[in-house]
Amino acid sequence: MGNVNSSGKVDHLYTFFVQWSPEVYGKDAKEQGFVVVEKEELDMIDNFFSEPSTKSWEIITVEEAKRRKSICSYCEEDGDEDDDALPVLKTQSVLLENMHIEQLARCLPARVQGYPWRLVYSTQEHGTSLKTLYRKSAALDSPVLLVIKDMDNQIFGAYATHPFKFSDHYYGTGETFLYTFNPLFKVYKWSGENTYFINGDVSSLELGGGDGRFGLWLDADLYHGRSNSCTTFNNDILSKKEDFVVQDVEVWTFE
Repeated sequence: MGNVNSSGKVDHLYTFFVQWSPEVYGKDAKEQGFVVVEKEELDMIDNFFSEPSTKSWEIITVEEAKRRKSICSYCEEDGDEDDDALPVLKTQSVLLENMHIEQLARCLPARVQGYPWRLVYSTQEHGTSLKTLYRKSAALDSPVLLVIKDMDNQIFGAYATHPFKFSDHYYGTGETFLYTFNPLFKVYKWSGENTYFINGDVSSLELGGGDGRFGLWLDADLYHGRSNSCTTFNNDILSKKEDFVVQDVEVWTFE
């Protein structure tokens, strides 16, 4: 079969597939374990596995789609964006340099793009207490960005779709992600395997989980932390070591 060179021909070909084998490619395809994925959504990750394709679509299994989307990705530069444009920070960060801010800003969901960043909590300003972090976040109704610097001078953290709070269950949505700059910038998005996004209680703050392992865990004093590979994000360890000692923490919101 020759290459398909236009979106019209792609649509025509896909219609043929639906008519030819509706049980595989039709509306019940997902139940059969297949989905149609727009190639553009996966190009960045696909480059790790294969040569660039001339097709604008690909039929893959649901499991393969989850695997590709959950693999750590580098947020690359968009040639149409202004390279010098940085979000407005209402307060200067003691942890983030312009390079960190620029790379993080590119990976934020569209609904918070363009909003100024406001510092909600800082260990340098408010002390090292998870309860204080919760209290400072209580009035928020917007996503937050958690930034951690450990004693090895590594920067890592998480974007959370909901502010941190006391909870008796996990909360948040699939836009939540983990990130690290150790040693290069990587983002770990939702794998689709579970919904253990965010959980906070008196003794700890947890992001990501499964089988007793947390993508990111902080104790009540914001002093000891841990990072494990977890099924929520299929992430690598964010810090140099699984157990780390916190140097400083910042929490930012977008408004």
